[in-house]
This record gives sequence, C-alpha cells and structure tokens, in this order.
Amino acid sequence: MAFGAETIIQGDCIEQLRLLPDKSVDLVFADPPYNLQLGGDLLRPDNSKVDAVDDHWDQFASFKAYDDFTKAWMAECQRVLKDDGALWVIGSYHNIFRVGTVLQDLGFWILNDVIWRKSNPMPNFKGTRFANAHETLIWAAKSRGAKRYTFNYDAMKMANDEIQMRSDWTLPLCTGEERIKGADGHKAHPTQKPEALLHRVILTSTRPGDVVLDPFFGMGTTGAAAKRLGRRFIGIERESDYIAHAKERIRKVIPVAPADLEVMGSKKSEPRVPFGQIVEAGLLRPGDTVWCAKGLRAAKVRADGSLAVGDLTGSIHKVGAMIQSQPACNGWTYWHFKTDKGLAPIDVLRSKVRAEMAA
Repeated sequence: MAFGAETIIQGDCIEQLRLLPDKSVDLVFADPPYNLQLGGDLLRPDNSKVDAVDDHWDQFASFKAYDDFTKAWMAECQRVLKDDGALWVIGSYHNIFRVGTVLQDLGFWILNDVIWRKSNPMPNFKGTRFANAHETLIWAAKSRGAKRYTFNYDAMKMANDEIQMRSDWTLPLCTGEERIKGADGHKAHPTQKPEALLHRVILTSTRPGDVVLDPFFGMGTTGAAAKRLGRRFIGIERESDYIAHAKERIRKVIPVAPADLEVMGSKKSEPRVPFGQIVEAGLLRPGDTVWCAKGLRAAKVRADGSLAVGDLTGSIHKVGAMIQSQPACNGWTYWHFKTDKGLAPIDVLRSKVRAEMAA
C-alpha cells in the first residue's frame, strides 16, 4: 500500500491497520473511544441537555470487550511503528488506566504521563463530584530497549520561555472558530481536540517529513497539525461525516515554509567531538593553558587531549571535577581559553569543529 503526504482511509481501524506495512510510521497519536458508560441524559441546572458523548462508537458491552478492542488496535500500532518510533494515547479517568495496562502488557515503555489541564473545563452540573478538568496522555516508546526515540527537548524548552517543559500542560478546550459544527449548528464531534495540543505532541516527537498515524482520525486535528508542521500523516476513520469535515478542514491548512520548521537542536543529537580532536585540529596546542571562567584556576593542555594540574591528570571533565572537589564537571563549559575579547569556553571550539564537519 502506497501513501502520500496526506492519506485518509475510511474503515474499521483494526482492519485498516492490518493493511499497513511493518515499521512504516514514526509516530502514533491515538484518541480512542473513552467508553464513558453514561447511564442517561446529562442535564444542566436549567434542565437543558448537555451535548455529551453518547455516540454508538463509544459504547462497549463490557470492560473486557473494551480491553480486547484496545489490545487489538494497539498491537497493530506497535507493529507498524518503526523501532525508534513512539506512541501517544489520550484518555479520561474512564479508560486511561485500562489503556495503560494494555500498553505495558504489550511491551511499550512509558516515557511520561502528561496531564492536559483544561483552562476552561465543563462544570460538574450535578455537583456530585469534582469538575473533571484534565485528561491524561501517555507517551511511550515502542519497547523498553528503544533508546533512540525522537524528543526535541530544546525546542520544547524554547517554546516554554527557555524553561524545561513540564508534564502538566495548560491548554484550552477546542472552542470558537476552531470547533467544527454541522449543518444544524451543533458541534460535529463531541471530543474534538484543540490543534494546540497536537502541535505540541508532533513538535515534541517528530521531525519534518516523518509519518504520523492517527487510527481514530475524527475531525482531522492530527492531520491539520501534521500538514501545518511539514509532517506526512495517515488517518483512519470509520464515520463518513467525520471524514468529510476533516478533508475540508485540512484542505484549508497552509503548511509552514520549510525554512521556518527548523527548531532548536539538541547537543545530544550532534556528532561527538572529543577534546583530543580540538588539539589535533590545532585550535589548542600541547602546552597551551586553559582557565576556569574567573581565571583563578589553570591547567595545561597535553598532546593526547588530557589536562594536567600539578600531579593531577585526566580528561577535561575529570580534572575539572577533581580541582573543585565535585563528583562531576562539564569540562566544555568549565574550561576557557584566551581570546582578544577575554576568556571564552572551550565549547566554542567544539562548535567550530562541528560546523566544519557539517559543511
């Protein structure tokens, strides 16, 4: 089966997943039925009916039936994921714990559970429980041994004003113009997710050109966010009305220019450059002196890329730790060399070597 940049498939998700090739997608985002088990109409204090999730696709005969369904679609998603791929699944308290159990039983390795805190949640009209103000996302690698999953850490830190992104995300529900409505003026889908949520998930876990699979495509939020961010997508949806809305929505999306898709890169993903390579390149020479940032401590550079301070010798990291009586030290930022403008960290020299390697 061949797929283009935008692929929408109508049909049962499990049947259609079975037709996808092994190891063909980079990311799965799944928003499965929540199995809400509603016992009747939900009414506001003025006796008006709340437009809740009462669709047939959210109804299962038993917990076992729901668990069997979850295991079937999730096992297929695991099969089609590349070895360095990952899965995100979202749910409420009705289903997320059952989903998490199946996920772990299948061998997925949980990386984070993320709380989506809704800034504008629906009240609890009966006043019998707390207002349900969040949903939970599980982010998992394909297996325990998968260490090369994509995580654009620095991009997420930049998106959070250069503060490490936490696992609690405050985002509003899908409302206003973003909420897709049917011909009758009512919302076309009861659980349409905000594109801001999918933007963050996709930006976190993929690179431009990657393939994102959504087996419960609904209103096409995953497809819209993927297209905007220069990712390819496969959406599977059973309901023809939802597909019609999704196609129209995605048709209007204007992709971001490729040059604007660049994000902050992580040094962990850059090629390793040992300090000895700095010496080999002549950027520092044997016998040169390096200093701490304040210029109070000095070390001599040796021909093999080690440093010497009196009788102490070792790597830039080991010597930096020893002279500070610390268990560890990042030698690249601790040690500095002299320039016309004063002391600069030797990490500047490493960046220079990396730039030459990429040229």
